Amino acid sequence: MSFISRSQKGTNGTYTFSSRPRPVENRSKYREKQTEKAEKAHSTYGNIMYDRRVIRGNTYAQRFLSTVEQMVQEDLAEMQRQQELRRRAIAHKNKTKEQLRSSTPEAVQGRKHNVVQTELYLEELSYNIELSHIECQTDPLLDRPATPLFIPAKSGKDVATQIEEGELFDFDREVQPLLEVLIGKTIEQSLLEVMEEEELACLRAQQRAFQELRNAELAEVQRLQEQERRRREEKERRIAQQREALSMEKETVEKIAARAYTQQYLADLVPTVFQSLRIHGFFYDPVEKDIETNFFPWLMAEVNSKLEKRNAARQLLDALIHDVAQKKLPLYTNLETRPEK
Repeated sequence: MSFISRSQKGTNGTYTFSSRPRPVENRSKYREKQTEKAEKAHSTYGNIMYDRRVIRGNTYAQRFLSTVEQMVQEDLAEMQRQQELRRRAIAHKNKTKEQLRSSTPEAVQGRKHNVVQTELYLEELSYNIELSHIECQTDPLLDRPATPLFIPAKSGKDVATQIEEGELFDFDREVQPLLEVLIGKTIEQSLLEVMEEEELACLRAQQRAFQELRNAELAEVQRLQEQERRRREEKERRIAQQREALSMEKETVEKIAARAYTQQYLADLVPTVFQSLRIHGFFYDPVEKDIETNFFPWLMAEVNSKLEKRNAARQLLDALIHDVAQKKLPLYTNLETRPEK
């Protein structure tokens, strides 16, 4: 364990030594190089500017420095308190969220829940947090005594005098005007209160009468409004019935006119339709239809086949005659060119 030392100037002009414990710095697993170790030792202990035991500036300003340190410590304590409050608020919020979150129901009797890994790939949890325990002994702290009550110092001199009976005033004589004023004011206030109560009673009676009159007028107004509403609804109902009767009468007239027009229009429609269907071939003679659709196509096909055969035979005969003529042509040519004897 290492210590931070600090020198303070006492009342008798001497310096006293005080130290505050702190944990040992974490050492590396391997030894540091000589150059790094030397540079670190030189920068930390070899340089007097880095030594905290050295007091810089005026030594008479230690009270101001102690005040500043106290203020800094108070600020640090306030910051730590705010951080603790913030941490507690966040923990309470997280705890509330966990309570609101739906959790796994309790296991049935005879079974228990086991923690299993549900990820697609297994992951080995190999990291372990290294923990170390450090102890230190501190001086016992005593409670601060209660602050004594502030009593200002006495100033001036005490003076006394003697007053005999009857020198200052006669109570029975001096108290009479006061009693007259008090009694008069009390009676006047009582009369004012009685008059105010009577006036309030009259106001309440007038207000009650006005309220009754107002309620009667409101009842009459509501009756008149209800009567007017019934009349208006009856009028609207009668108008709706009349409109419905007129619409039904109009619809009946239109139906009669449409029926008459339809009968007049459809009088010549049936013969015209049958004539048009007969012209377009929808009504026909079965024999005539059979002759046109079956016999005539067969007859034309047979005639075409006969003509095609006759044309093929004629072409074949022409080809044979042409071949024979071509073969006999040289013989006739020789006979024509032979001289006569």
